[in-house]
Amino acid sequence: QVRLVESGGGLVQAGGSLRLSCAASGVIFSLKVMGWYRQAPGKQRELVATIDNFSVTDYADSAKGRFTIARDNAKNTVYLQMNSLKPEDTAVYYCNAISSIARHYWGQGTQVTVSS
Repeated sequence: QVRLVESGGGLVQAGGSLRLSCAASGVIFSLKVMGWYRQAPGKQRELVATIDNFSVTDYADSAKGRFTIARDNAKNTVYLQMNSLKPEDTAVYYCNAISSIARHYWGQGTQVTVSS
């Protein structure tokens, strides 16, 4: 089993920054890809960014140039640095991990609210 615990959400003004953290525990050696998704009220959950075991990253168009995903393997933690935040970035952000057998794990989510 894998447990993911997010932290770092909160309320920030437009143009501000936040850094989200996701600490993984359990059978973490099996994790191949980790990433962040978000879900705004009334909308479907969407991909924000991913990073694999080779530190290859991928971003949604909405995140490119503003968000940076990184992982610290020694700490079993993945980060999402979010800069130049916009009100439309307001959502619950979820940490995601995919194992070698394509099983998905999810954190409990952390709220990010960007005021205009």
